[in-house]
Amino acid sequence: MPILLAAATEYGGYISTIKFAAFVGLFFAWLPLVRWVHTDTQAVRTRVNTWTAVIASTGAGAIIIWLLAPFFVIGILLYLIAVGATAMAYVVHRNARVADFEQVLTINHLKGIFVDEKKRIAAATKGMSFITANENKAPLPKAKTPEAFGYKTACEVFEDAIWRRTSDVIFQPNPQSYSVIYNIDGVPTKQPQKTKEQMEYFIHYLKQLADLDVNERRKPQTGNFKVIKDRQEFKWQITTAGSTAGEQVKLTKLEAYSLIKLEDIGLDPDQLLRLKSIRDLDKGIFIISGPKKSGVTTTFYALLKNHDPFLNNINTLERKPAAELSNITQNTYSLTDTGVTTYAKKLQTILRTAPDIVGVADCEDAQSAQLACAAARDGKIVYITLEAANAIEALGKWLKFIPDRNYAVKNLIGILCQRLTRKLCNECKQAYQPKQDLFKKLNIPADKTKLLYRPGEVQYDRRGRPIPCQNCQGSGFFGRTGIFEVAMVDDKIRAAMKQAKSLREISSHFRRSGMLYMQEQAVKKVADGVTSINEVIRKFSGVKKESRPGK
Repeated sequence: MPILLAAATEYGGYISTIKFAAFVGLFFAWLPLVRWVHTDTQAVRTRVNTWTAVIASTGAGAIIIWLLAPFFVIGILLYLIAVGATAMAYVVHRNARVADFEQVLTINHLKGIFVDEKKRIAAATKGMSFITANENKAPLPKAKTPEAFGYKTACEVFEDAIWRRTSDVIFQPNPQSYSVIYNIDGVPTKQPQKTKEQMEYFIHYLKQLADLDVNERRKPQTGNFKVIKDRQEFKWQITTAGSTAGEQVKLTKLEAYSLIKLEDIGLDPDQLLRLKSIRDLDKGIFIISGPKKSGVTTTFYALLKNHDPFLNNINTLERKPAAELSNITQNTYSLTDTGVTTYAKKLQTILRTAPDIVGVADCEDAQSAQLACAAARDGKIVYITLEAANAIEALGKWLKFIPDRNYAVKNLIGILCQRLTRKLCNECKQAYQPKQDLFKKLNIPADKTKLLYRPGEVQYDRRGRPIPCQNCQGSGFFGRTGIFEVAMVDDKIRAAMKQAKSLREISSHFRRSGMLYMQEQAVKKVADGVTSINEVIRKFSGVKKESRPGK
């Protein structure tokens, strides 16, 4: 009897076990696909009902066709083609709407299935960590999240920017992408563009670090955070602002102004000695001038730090402090100050606190200049900054602010004007012997200076690939130094200034006292091998001709 039943089942049954298992397996694989599409369409914000209905109806129709097909193999192929084609159509549609890291069935997605994403994120740090504006260490983000995508981009950007000694990174939105510009030693340098998708998550991550409003894309925002790389701390400031093309972003590496001394800014020995002697005086005004982005703030801070902050009460008035100075009271001018409507009134408030030394940045109005002059008369040392092309032009501005010539120069200590120029890289700079005509043109003694220097030539490997200098990254320059025009005022010069009928006449008195013009100081830097002649030409040719005032 058992044998007969087994035979009946084998020869009389209509269902194959293998075919039935294949049918059930593919049917239950189709149901999770419908559920996934329904959930995923909501996540990617596309047409939920439409795509869910398409996937469901295609699968149901394919099953019916499969059951009615005369041959099992034809039915299963039709089912797989119909469901597979519809599913792939949806995948292509949804991948076009999401970021790279959210795409499915791509090469990177398939690779990620067999890779530990946590290890990939840890490897992307490249020995780097981030400190938030609240002084907390930012944790590693979870894998396959918007934060992880922004984090990876941040690591790439800051590793490259730090290695290239970049002071500013500017991201400018275009219709299809973002242009990237590095400011290296004061020279803008274009970098490869980044996609808008990359920048969206990158900006979001940086805003979180700086404790900014991640949803605000129009109004300007500014915040700070830190990057730790190879146990070295770098402070960065992020500034964002909206535009018609997208959100503009500027990253600025905050300089350690508290560590800069007068000896570090590029003064020649005689200039350094004269400026250091100001700390021995009990009163007077010293003017620091230069065009924008010429290092005036650095010199301003270095001169303030030349005084002992424990023995002197030092105060500053600034529109936007570039850095925090230890043991120095920094006051910021803002129109929102209660009862303060002008820069001069804010300065007057500071002077009432009886400081010993006062630093007045951006002194560009007569009332502030007159208050500074009165403070010097009352026994204070006052440093002020002006925008000017040369020392004589700065003096001309000062005399316009203070019409009384005797009062204007009575307590004037001196005037400084400056520029910044790139320094040649000591690792790769090359010496050369120029033509004798060049020595004569630059007024360089040929018997004392036999050689001049220029950036080193690019080296190549056997395959013709460039090998950049690891010290300067192939630019030929490393860092910047100041070029200074310093005119000190003593009693003899002061008497001559009171009697002089023009600024040209005052300039001649400064010349006789030993002052060198800025171009002459630049030539000295060239002769000493600090910079190159082409760099000096580039620096001064970009500025309007510095005429010496004759009135």
